[in-house]
Amino acid sequence: MATVQAAPFLSTVVTALCRHLDQHGPAALATWALSQALLLRSVAEAQSHGEATGHSNFEESTEAVLTLECTECSKPCRSQTEKDLHTKRTGHAAFRDKTASAAPLDTEAQVKEAASAMKEDGEPTASTAPDAEVEMVAPEVDAALKQQLEDMGFTANRAMRALHGSGAAGVEAAVAWIMDHENDADLDEPLLVPKGAPPKPKLSAEEARKHAEEMIRKAKERREKEERELERLREAERIRAGRELLQAKRQEDDLKLKRNIEERRREKAEDERAREKIRAKVDEDRRARRRKMGLPEELTEEEKAAEAAKAAEKERAKVANAFVPIKPVTQISRLRELLVGMKKRYASEDERVKTCWSTLLKYIGNVARDPRQDKFRRIRQGNAAFQARVGGLEGGVAVLELLGFARQAADDALVLPADKVNLELLQAAGGLLHDACTNPFFGAL
Repeated sequence: MATVQAAPFLSTVVTALCRHLDQHGPAALATWALSQALLLRSVAEAQSHGEATGHSNFEESTEAVLTLECTECSKPCRSQTEKDLHTKRTGHAAFRDKTASAAPLDTEAQVKEAASAMKEDGEPTASTAPDAEVEMVAPEVDAALKQQLEDMGFTANRAMRALHGSGAAGVEAAVAWIMDHENDADLDEPLLVPKGAPPKPKLSAEEARKHAEEMIRKAKERREKEERELERLREAERIRAGRELLQAKRQEDDLKLKRNIEERRREKAEDERAREKIRAKVDEDRRARRRKMGLPEELTEEEKAAEAAKAAEKERAKVANAFVPIKPVTQISRLRELLVGMKKRYASEDERVKTCWSTLLKYIGNVARDPRQDKFRRIRQGNAAFQARVGGLEGGVAVLELLGFARQAADDALVLPADKVNLELLQAAGGLLHDACTNPFFGAL
């Protein structure tokens, strides 16, 4: 009877059955009854019920055991109470009565079979004084190994349990056993075993070594598994905390933005109310002045037209003042290329080049100071001084042409038309020429 041998509460059930059998006989045992309001028909049912629920308290009942089967779901019911509960839960009300066709009870044979199985396992039965007390004593362990464990910091009870549980395979096996059972609630409690119980078989040196290695391996695997799980939990907690922190920061930024928007809206409304008060005060002052002068409070059409013209003039002035001239970047870049080319071309005639640049700077300065003077905007190419200073160097005339001067075939002169004068270009060119004249490293790079 494998089921009887595996039942953890077998001793209690069989002892009670045997005592009931001695007192009432086999006939009365057929009416063995309820555990937690459940009718049981046999010892096997009692064992199954105890294994599933942990119940071990059984008492006699005189209620007949029925065998009712639901016609819709085939659920068996052993009593009227079970039938009523099944009907209440499922709504099924039709049952078949199979009590007469059920197998007859033979609890006496079952009790004898269970008692025989217990006797084979060494369990106490009714014939072997089940109520006799067994003396419990401390197990015998190797005192030297126990002392070594105590020297390592383990308590005496823990050391004894470790040596007994590991089969006295050595200190390493005992330590591994402690690590494997460190969460046991009774680890530091005194260990007692039945007196006269055969000791655990002594292992050989090789078996002890293998046993210790196996326990150490299991303890190491368990520790590594716990460390991995702990690391996983830490990483999950870190991710959760980071996500919550990021979410909180986003919420704080959103609230801050909303507060700023609300603050600006409130400030704008306050400014508008203040301006409205100022306008009302100005209008009231204007009306008071006009009344004092004997004029009508409201402006006449002519005065309104004059005010509109004045406002338009102010707007035009505002637009004119806001104009930012665009620097002639392209022409200045081209001018720099011309000046650098002249310096490289006449590298051995540095003074001649500087004389040309200073002359060009003087021409540009005259036009920029007074662009209405025709004499400043006209240069005769046949002039000996011009030829010696500017015209005799390649690139000198090109600089003037880049600034707007054009050749006139009639008298071979360079003329800058009044409508082509670009003061921004002339000022930028003047600055570049001044830098070329004063900077000894101009054009070196």
